[in-house]
Amino acid sequence: MDLEKIRVVQYGCGKMSKFTLRYLYEHGAQIVGAIDNNPAVIGQDVGDYAGLGTKVGTIISDDADRVLDDTDPDIAVMTLFSLVSDIYPHVIKCVERGINVVTTCEEAIYPWTTSAALTNQIDTIAKETDCTVTGSGMQDIYWINVIASVAGGVNRIDRIEGAVSYNVEDYGLALARVHGVDMTPDEFEQKLAHPDDIVPSYVWNSNEALVNRFGWTLRSNRQENVPYIAEQDTYSSTMGKTIPAGKVIGMSTVVTTETFQGPVIVTSQIGKVYGPDEGDLATWRILGEPDCEFELKKPDTPRHTCATMINRIPTVIDAPAGYVTAEKLRQVEYLSYPMQLYVGGGIW
Repeated sequence: MDLEKIRVVQYGCGKMSKFTLRYLYEHGAQIVGAIDNNPAVIGQDVGDYAGLGTKVGTIISDDADRVLDDTDPDIAVMTLFSLVSDIYPHVIKCVERGINVVTTCEEAIYPWTTSAALTNQIDTIAKETDCTVTGSGMQDIYWINVIASVAGGVNRIDRIEGAVSYNVEDYGLALARVHGVDMTPDEFEQKLAHPDDIVPSYVWNSNEALVNRFGWTLRSNRQENVPYIAEQDTYSSTMGKTIPAGKVIGMSTVVTTETFQGPVIVTSQIGKVYGPDEGDLATWRILGEPDCEFELKKPDTPRHTCATMINRIPTVIDAPAGYVTAEKLRQVEYLSYPMQLYVGGGIW
């Protein structure tokens, strides 16, 4: 078993990275590089940036090629963007060098149908250079694998229904805009309700991962976007303004996934600017014999996402080369000890 610390580059130093950097530090990783193009953070020591209470000696840089070439990382923790097309050039920089990647990119949780060409290109190069790329985060456990685990106590599944929500304030400006925040209802109807090119919601990809986890065959997916209209003036720190009553503060996206085996998955994804008393949710019903219902009450989605990503690192390093989706990896586990002790199949 390799007792050397796992060498990690943080690729993207936005809101989420303050959690991932701290979790990496607390779980014994060696943070050897950090990359971002924001002038406000370039040049900062990651210890100062992430509030670790100590300097790490690693400086945030905007020169990705130099960082990846000079630091010899085992893995890059990539907290950039929501679509594979957006992270693709950054992932390629890593896999061409044989560097494993775990990413928060939501589409990356299962991109084989929504970004097939790019995913196959990543897969091919990663196999040539003997590294692994995986999407992880909240969906990994709470939208996919925990459902499959609970279903182990069910005799027959006819239908799975889920509702998940998150505060768009936690994820930055780009995500707020794609959720229609600050649009009028007419603008939402024209731009997002019935798009010519459907941008798959996050549950589109997690539904497909769940289909694959059960060994079913995808028959069809359909998606509907419905706006959330502010009933009163609602301040958005991400937008830097108050959204007046009557304008859009987010949307609900419902994805219905049918399988050739019969079971149907219907998941509602709610992303909006929260009011002061609102919180995240993850609620699931498995309908069949017997029925089963369970929920995670007010989960801290950003922290769950980052913790899952960091706890995933040993399983990504151990995985076969290529693009390997999270439902195919061994079970993610809590890291009681330094993460390098879990490489090679775990300490037990």
